[in-house]
Amino acid sequence: MTFDGFQTLAIHAGQEADAETGAVVVPIYQTSTYAQDGVGGLRGGYEYSRAANPTRDALEECLAALESGTRGFAFASGMAAEDTLLRTVAEPGSHVIIPGDAYGGTFRLFSKVLQRWGVSWDAVPQSDPDAVRAAVRPETVAVWAETPTNPLLNIGDIETLAGIAHDAGALLVVDNTFASPYLQQPIPHGADAVVHSTTKYLGGHSDVVGGALVVADPELGERLAFHQKSMGAIAGPFDAWLTLRGIKTLGVRMDRHCANAERVVDELTRHPGVTRVYYPGLPDHPGHKVAERQMRAFGGMVSFRLRDGEEAALRVCERARVFTLGESLGGVESLIEHPGRMTHASAAGSPLEVPDDLVRLSVGIESVEDLVADLLQALGD
Repeated sequence: MTFDGFQTLAIHAGQEADAETGAVVVPIYQTSTYAQDGVGGLRGGYEYSRAANPTRDALEECLAALESGTRGFAFASGMAAEDTLLRTVAEPGSHVIIPGDAYGGTFRLFSKVLQRWGVSWDAVPQSDPDAVRAAVRPETVAVWAETPTNPLLNIGDIETLAGIAHDAGALLVVDNTFASPYLQQPIPHGADAVVHSTTKYLGGHSDVVGGALVVADPELGERLAFHQKSMGAIAGPFDAWLTLRGIKTLGVRMDRHCANAERVVDELTRHPGVTRVYYPGLPDHPGHKVAERQMRAFGGMVSFRLRDGEEAALRVCERARVFTLGESLGGVESLIEHPGRMTHASAAGSPLEVPDDLVRLSVGIESVEDLVADLLQALGD
């Protein structure tokens, strides 16, 4: 039986009832190795859990289905997924275009790790297709997009970026962590590969660290499978199981994240101490029309700037009580952070440095009245 509804896929793709026991939840295959029926006689193709594990296989099949890709891969972290992809498609002398406000960890990977390996990069605003096109070089192997970006929530037009990348013989890679596959599926819009930190919305409960790749091209999938096995930064079986459990409620959670974020944004836009709110659901957001076209809704992430500068931003972060001061995002609980000193500290002093009066919210699924009241008291009302 085949099915197409997102929430049905989230619950059933790769997760058929166990043939022997009828268990409706995929078991945790907490094993490193597998008995063989003679030399090379593998049962179900399993020999060693770095190469394959039934729990991880279930997660990878589910991820591919949710992102409309041909193959999915689960990793120990989002950064492990990024590194494996880049070492698969790039080599010394290659060039990659990254967002002008990329996630700090992605920027660090390029500037501190891959640059030493001989991979060059340019950071350009990916909401500006002309700037992206102008940055392309003969050695460009990938355009790396985040949409929405972290933490300024800029929007890139996936179809346009795919056209630019493909005209140059390069790949379009989209970090879909902020949107999740429930709100946005880059592959049908032309992306070649999708990256996730599954720690965030896919896991959804702040209890597991993981990463994922989903690709459109089976040949790229074969190359990635080789590198995943060879480099070894795979998701363990319990982490894969926790992520699968989180995915089952992704759709209903995202509906609540989005609804709560819209209410929070409404309050922030009317507050005298706030000078700017970054949220693609706002009609005056520069990427609103593009986001409206390629997203189901506008997400649970909100950033804003304070009239009284960095000290005010730090004070809001410290005074919040329902919003927990912490890094990461996408969990059921609301988080607040100061990107300049926390998640994006690695970009300090670079062209990707974020404003020091910026606060980032991951709006959770608590009662929205409590979230609004907490923000207002933190802001001084």
